[in-house]
Amino acid sequence: MELMNRDFDDFFGNFLTNRMDNTMRCDIYEKDNTYYIEMDIAGFSKDDIDLSLKDGLLTIKAEKKTKVDDKDKKYIRKERSYVKSERSFNLGNVKEDEIDASFKDGVLNITIPKAEDNVKNIEIH
Repeated sequence: MELMNRDFDDFFGNFLTNRMDNTMRCDIYEKDNTYYIEMDIAGFSKDDIDLSLKDGLLTIKAEKKTKVDDKDKKYIRKERSYVKSERSFNLGNVKEDEIDASFKDGVLNITIPKAEDNVKNIEIH
C-alpha cells in the first residue's frame, strides 16, 4: 500500500501550497523495502516534537511556546510567541514495531520498514 498524505494539499493539488504552513515540508521516498520521511522542522527542538501511531496513521506534531518574561521590553513586532504544526500519513502495511526516528539540525528523519503483503485468496462458493 502506498503512503498517503492526509493534508489539504492532496485534495487541492498545489493550489493552496503557498498559503499553508511551511514549517513541516517533507520528502518521502522508498528504497530497499523501506519508506523514508525527511521532514524540515526548523526552529523546534527534539522535545517540541511528538510522533504517534494509531490504527496505521502516523501523526507528527510540533509545538513551541516562547517564554513570556519580557516586562521590560518594548516590542516593535512579536511573531515568535507560539507555533503549532501537524501532519499525518496513512502508513498502510508496515512493521510498526520497527519504525525509527531521529532529529538533527532541524530535520526529522523517519524510517518505516514495509511489511510483507498478506494477501489471502478467498474462495467463491
